[in-house]
Order: sequence, then structure tokens, then C-alpha cells
Amino acid sequence: MRFILILWLCLVLPFAGFAQETGQQPDGTISVENDARQDAAIAVRIRDILRQLDGYEQVSVSVADGIVTLRGTALEATQIEALNGLVGRVEGVVAIENEVTETTDVVERLNPAIDRIRARFEQFIAFLPLILVAATAGIMVFLLGLFIARMKRPWDSIAPNAFIADIYRQVIRLIFAIAAVVLALDLLNATALLGTILGAAGIVGLAIGFAVRDTVENFISSIMLSIRQPFRPKDLVEIEGDMGHVIRLTSRATILLSLDGNHIRIPNSTVFKAKIINYTRNNERRFTFTLGIDPNADIAEAQRIMMDALAELPFVLAAPGPAVWVEEVGDSTINITAAGWIMQHETGIGMAKGEAIRVVKARLEEAGITLPEPTYRLIGPGLPGPTQPDTHPGDKPSRTPERVEVQDVGTEETKALQEIIEAEREALPEDDLLRREAPQE
Repeated sequence: MRFILILWLCLVLPFAGFAQETGQQPDGTISVENDARQDAAIAVRIRDILRQLDGYEQVSVSVADGIVTLRGTALEATQIEALNGLVGRVEGVVAIENEVTETTDVVERLNPAIDRIRARFEQFIAFLPLILVAATAGIMVFLLGLFIARMKRPWDSIAPNAFIADIYRQVIRLIFAIAAVVLALDLLNATALLGTILGAAGIVGLAIGFAVRDTVENFISSIMLSIRQPFRPKDLVEIEGDMGHVIRLTSRATILLSLDGNHIRIPNSTVFKAKIINYTRNNERRFTFTLGIDPNADIAEAQRIMMDALAELPFVLAAPGPAVWVEEVGDSTINITAAGWIMQHETGIGMAKGEAIRVVKARLEEAGITLPEPTYRLIGPGLPGPTQPDTHPGDKPSRTPERVEVQDVGTEETKALQEIIEAEREALPEDDLLRREAPQE
């Protein structure tokens, strides 16, 4: 027990001495004579000062030989600390013994809070008419902004599409909302609060911006795509390897209908940064195909026959005209590529290519130029040696094949798909941001 008491004294006494040394004490010259009248005057002066201040009603003052002793209770610790500085400024004070403690009486602590609440309520009642005027003015400005934003003109006329018009309206609403808040705060003489509000809104907006960065990027991409449209409705495009006809451009994604009739939804942020191949932009479109002929055949003759066959096709354009060239030497064939141009809005590319392959193949076979299958030779022990075929490659067949007639092709292959696209577009016309009159990139 004695050890604990000694340890406690060792811990407490240094801090007590430090508190006494660092307390605010008067630093004036001490008189050599005792003056009772001066002590009484000092006590009276200090009591008068404390009587004028709130929170010191329970503080008593006594003065002896210039040493002021303060006893009693106060509401807050800051008031107790302020006593030393206040009393030390009184002339004639030699030292201060501050024995005031913080009160724990519930009634004494609640009364100031109740007084503050009552004072604030009275202040609110006094400011209530001004608050009503400020709120009414702010609401009227905000309602004016809503009325202007709902007008069809000029927003629908100056915006390239409905999406941009809605953005204009949102900006107008935001401007008038800020103006309403500024007007209300200015009438209340509380414009300093606006800086705090804007600062907090900026921090919150920055945090939200990082959190929804992809959403913001997609939104901005939607705006750019709706203003500068890289494709039109029903265009056949290829975006990041996905091919299909454009159904619509929404505020979030581009909707395609694949050639197999499937919906493809691509985020606008991806579309904006992607490489886009538009097969519909130009009316002329080229198709190509490759045929492998017999290596022993006359290559120049085969090219001439293929060119004549392409020229027979009524849907193949004369300018730009067809072309034929040797693509490569295969394992058992000479691969020749043929190309022809069509008006793709009048002729389906798939049907045109198929008809061209059919006619060109028939003309080669009519001329005795075959399209051989791959030939493999097996060599090994126990296997028979190579035998000579009965017919030599390149020999004309014994029976002349019938001549194949050329057929004209149209766009029947894409009509059903176009009908599906049209039905899809008519189902939700208000969601489409694509317009024929908008500028194209």
C-alpha cells in the first residue's frame, strides 16, 4: 500500500507543479505594505466584473494581501480557465488561487441549453417573414426554369436530336435551381453559406465521378455519336467484329440486328472508340471469290473465260468493271480470284456472289477446264506404285455439258431482314437518336 502511495505522489506532484508554474499569474511588482482597503476594492471590482458575465453566478471571491482566491462552480472548463486571465488584469492582484470546479448539477447545466434554444426559436420567429419571402422568391425562380425547360422551342429546333434537347433542358433546370438558391441566400444575407455548399458539392461530385467513370464515359460517347453519326438506320456495319444492321442508337447503347436475326447491344463508349466498317455507305460494293483450276490448264485462257462470264452477269457493273487475277499456287490447283462490282441497294451481295460463282464455274467446265479436288499420293512399303490415270488432266470430257443460263438477282434475300428492322424501329421510335438529316462523319 505504501509503495502505491509513493508511486502516485511521484506521478502527480510533477504535473501539479507544472500546472502551477504555467498558470496565468500576475507579473507586476508586489507592494511591501499590506492594504486592507485595497484588498476590499479588488474583491468588489472582481465581483462586479463576474456579475456581468454569464456562467459565474456560483463563483465566490476573497482577497487577502493581494492574493485572490476563487471558489465555487462554473458550467464549462473554458470558463474556469478564462478566470485567471480576467482576474490577473485587475490592478493590485499579486497571485490567484483558482479553486473553481466544473459543476455537475443537472439543472444548472440544462438551464443555459434551454435558454439558448429559446433564444434561437425567438430569432427564428423574428426571421420567419424574411425566410418566407426568400423561399417564395427561390421557388418562383425555380418554377420559371421548369417552365422554360418544358417548352418545345427553342430546344427542339436548335438540338440535333431529342437526346441533346433533353440535355439542354437539364442544363436550364440546373442553372435556374442554382439561381434560386443564390437568390434565397442573398435575401437572408447568408451567401457565405453558398461557398460551403458548392465546395461540398464539388467534393461529392468528384467522388461520384470516379465511382461512375464508365457511366460518364458512356454518356459523353452517346452525346458525340448522336451529334456526329457514323452510320444511319438500317446500315450494315461491323463494330469490333460484330456485324449487323443498325436498328437504333439509344442514350446508352447501339442496337444491331445480325444477319442471323439476333440482337447485338454494344455500349456507346465502345462504339465511339471502335473501328467501324460501314458496308452500306457507298452504293457500289465489290464481291470476290476464288476458284482453283487444274494446274495443266491454260491460265490465260481461264482468266479470259472468267472475265467473259462476269461480263455476262446483268448486275455486274461495267465501271468499275470486273477483274480476275491469279491469287496463289495451291497444293493441287492454281487459285484464281474473280471480283465484280454491284449496286448493293438493287442487288443483294450474297445472291450476286453465289450467281457469279455458279456461272463462272459452268463456263470453265464448258471450256474443258476442270476444278480438280485435292490429290494425295501415298508412298510406302507394300503399297502399289503410282498409276497413270485413264484421262489426262485438262482433257475435255467426252460429253459437252449443257450451257448454264445467266440469272438476274435482286434484293429478295434481305427483304425479310429489312422488314424485321423496320418493325423494331417502329416499336420504339422515341428512343432512337439517329436522324437522316443529321451530319455524318
